[in-house]
Amino acid sequence: MKARFKEFNSKKFSFHNDPVLVLEDFWSKEDRDIFQAAMDKCEWKRRSEIPEVSGTFPGCGDWSKAEIAQSEASFLLDRVTLPCIPDFIESFPRIKQRHMSFSYYSYGVGDCLSTHDDIGEQYAGTQKPKQVDEGGRERSQQPFSALRRIAMVCYLHNEWDHDWGGELIIYDNRKGKDGQRRLEVSYCLEPKPGSIVFFTVPRFHRVCRVDPLANDHQRLSIGGWFMTEHFP
Repeated sequence: MKARFKEFNSKKFSFHNDPVLVLEDFWSKEDRDIFQAAMDKCEWKRRSEIPEVSGTFPGCGDWSKAEIAQSEASFLLDRVTLPCIPDFIESFPRIKQRHMSFSYYSYGVGDCLSTHDDIGEQYAGTQKPKQVDEGGRERSQQPFSALRRIAMVCYLHNEWDHDWGGELIIYDNRKGKDGQRRLEVSYCLEPKPGSIVFFTVPRFHRVCRVDPLANDHQRLSIGGWFMTEHFP
């Protein structure tokens, strides 16, 4: 489903019926300014500096990743936890604990992310990604085997042109008449400033390479997952 946020009825939407939710104009300019100011203070790591990620996504440029501070994490979670998210999360049996893991990302010219389905731990950039609870507080780093249930990405830059690339491609994994499974594009999403995307996991997707026409413009985003950990 794709809609403008002010026209979206969160009580009628369900991830059980539609695995992808795209909301435009979710973040105001003032909201994005808050995150951008926080990004300026972050300690960033390049893709090449994160062994698990650089090995899993070779040839994808050298985009950057940074942790979200507690104050911005609280602001983020207060806004993005729509009713349809716990409705989907709580439908899974024998939940032991709920986890969330989100980070800042910055993509420049030449950066991209190849096709994947968000299943492996390497996609988080570490074996034990930083987590926050419902109040935005960082959880202690205890061993866990959390399963990613809903992926989220939101776009925080103030300008993005159609020619600059960086689209998010989401695929359907369909079975053909020959019995073979093939990926078919279901969404091709320009990273519009202020928009937010949710989709259920596993789901194949990729980020298209940022074009040289973008010059110094950075594709700024927050990405991560809502997750569950289960009793045996």
